Amino acid sequence: MTPNDNGPTAGFDHEVDVLVIGSGGGGLTAALTAQAEGLDALVIEKSAHYGGSTALSGGGIWVPGAPSQRREGYSPDPDEVFGYLKQITGGLVSDARLRQYVDAAPEMMQFLEDRSRWFEFVWKPGYADYYPELPGGSELGSTINVPAIDLRKLGAEEQNLLQPLALAPKGIWFAPKDLRLFYQVRQNWRGKAVLVKLIWRMFRARVFGDRMAAIGQSLVARMRLALQEHNIPLWLNTPMTELITDGDGPAARVIGAVVERDGRTQRIRARAGVVIAAGGFDHDMAWRREHLPEVEKDWSFGNPAATGDGIRAGQKVGAATELMDEAWWFPAMCWPDGRLQFMLNERMMPAQFVVNGAGKRFINEAAPYMDFAHAMIDGQRSGITHIPVWLITDQRSFHRYVVGGHLPIPKVPFAPVPTGRKIPQAWLDSGIVKEAGSFEELAAKIDVPPEALRGTAERFNELARKGHDDDFNRGDSAYDNYYGDPTLPNPNLHPLSKPPYYAFQIILGDLGTSGGLRTDEHARVLDTEERHIPGLYAVGNASAAVMGRSYAGAGATIGPAMAFGYVAAKHIAAQNTTQNQQQVHDDVRNA
Repeated sequence: MTPNDNGPTAGFDHEVDVLVIGSGGGGLTAALTAQAEGLDALVIEKSAHYGGSTALSGGGIWVPGAPSQRREGYSPDPDEVFGYLKQITGGLVSDARLRQYVDAAPEMMQFLEDRSRWFEFVWKPGYADYYPELPGGSELGSTINVPAIDLRKLGAEEQNLLQPLALAPKGIWFAPKDLRLFYQVRQNWRGKAVLVKLIWRMFRARVFGDRMAAIGQSLVARMRLALQEHNIPLWLNTPMTELITDGDGPAARVIGAVVERDGRTQRIRARAGVVIAAGGFDHDMAWRREHLPEVEKDWSFGNPAATGDGIRAGQKVGAATELMDEAWWFPAMCWPDGRLQFMLNERMMPAQFVVNGAGKRFINEAAPYMDFAHAMIDGQRSGITHIPVWLITDQRSFHRYVVGGHLPIPKVPFAPVPTGRKIPQAWLDSGIVKEAGSFEELAAKIDVPPEALRGTAERFNELARKGHDDDFNRGDSAYDNYYGDPTLPNPNLHPLSKPPYYAFQIILGDLGTSGGLRTDEHARVLDTEERHIPGLYAVGNASAAVMGRSYAGAGATIGPAMAFGYVAAKHIAAQNTTQNQQQVHDDVRNA
């Protein structure tokens, strides 16, 4: 859309230096950076709640070399990290973008720590990168987190924070390390201590009114408090409908956007630049089926408001896209009411294996979730059913490990999660969980060949007794072991024992799409000829992922979103300074 005939700056309802579209981690970091560079920033958000998919996430930020790591005496070599990323992205991402991320991400975190008292980043070693065995990968990991925060500090803004899709009982919150130990509630006293800690948190919440939040909720709350501290405005209920340019053709500059606010159309001028941080197209199923027809249903954990608005707006002004068939895949369970549940620790649990429609294993079950999902997609394309697949386990595992959210402790009346020694009848009634007295009976219930399932179980048990998965090497990687059973020689292997046996259906969920607008190392949006579109930047899930089709470690979605939000704002500021200096030079010359 071009401005009216009264000139490129006429007819605007509001003017700022930098307009940020979207209020997730990438957008809020861009706004904070722009303001620190002396630019007037405004954040607009389509929905009634801020935070985007960041608020719904685990809140981890993958940043090798972060200040919180250096404070603990750990400093990964940037060249080795670059090599790690180059290997896992397989040539799909430019060296310039990868190098920019490696260099800028630690700078971004230092900037935030210096910019606001609300930012407190911590690193606790042990959550390995997803490929720690590769050169540059780390068994210690580079996932940075924030401590929990009492949401009462937000004041009136608490009610506007996007809440998780499945709310935990009042007072229940998990720090990242809590979750791992909680899964070991039957294995050691540290797991039991976390259970006691959760009970104490519930008590405090009821008696003292605590409203503690951790992970993604805490990260976004801290960002919102930092915005308030620096008086950066955030407009909710303000969807962007199109971008405004100062002309037509490849040289046209993006100078603002048309939005809907307070029931009317408004035009916002952005003097220095526009940053699209509006997320992916998680819930636009027509668009998703066009690019990946194997995904037939809306199984995304992403922000409900993420429908690709920013990507479409970019395309209308000539932007190119890439990786549109890709997402941040996450195997999950989907209950009949549509509620999605992560399938995380279960795939690292010892006495289980996963089968496809042929009754066969097809991957290391504990593999990183992107790899697991890609195997499901490739398998589906081969003509054998892989969407869904089935996790097969036994009663011993159900009594020993957290499975499907069930807590393996004696029945507790009115407990906020399923407890007891019997599998919930509602699970069996749902059809998502099957129970049988033999592998042949179970095979009939999940529609796989009985002899194949029996053969797969016998082969798995043979390998488990040996202590090594010769077929898929499950347990060889430190990542595999993270949610395994630390009391076993191989934390990921144990034979299935006596019946009943259970099958849990696994569908192809995701944390959001990861394809979008093509960008360069400065987060500038590129057109189909690889030329940057003046004035337009994109970060987060609105842009094609710097991780390509891979996933470096926990927090490899939020880390790049925040890092390139920082990069975009810094580049806008530098360009703005250059343009102002040129204008002064021209004015002097013409005087």
